[in-house]
Amino acid sequence: MTAQKGKDLLLKLDSDGNGTFVTVAGLRTKTFTVNAETVDITTSESTGRWRELLDAAGTQHARLTGKGIFKSAASDAALRALAFAGTIRAWQIIVPGFGTVAGPFQISTLEFSGQHHAEVAFDITLESAGEITFTALAP
Repeated sequence: MTAQKGKDLLLKLDSDGNGTFVTVAGLRTKTFTVNAETVDITTSESTGRWRELLDAAGTQHARLTGKGIFKSAASDAALRALAFAGTIRAWQIIVPGFGTVAGPFQISTLEFSGQHHAEVAFDITLESAGEITFTALAP
């Protein structure tokens, strides 16, 4: 895979709960993380006192964080409503040259900030709330 433009990493929200995905406008930075918790099964009899882990036993979760500016009242209102209600909604993360990650997420953090001489900005964190799927781009 060759280098990709960071601006092409897109975050899309199922805006109406019926599969109509729209790009959340104005995100300047985005980070997507997949984590798997481990289950330590090390005992006093473990070879060389090395830690042993139980295969495929821990829980998995994904997190997306982003920073940006609101470019429309509609995207501002949609994110604010979901955050205040604690609504779980379908989201898509489009990774250029790689594929699409999709699944239910909940906004766990929505933070607003601003400087006297600049625009109002926001930080958002989404936490996975169910099974996440990955669809690779066709070769």
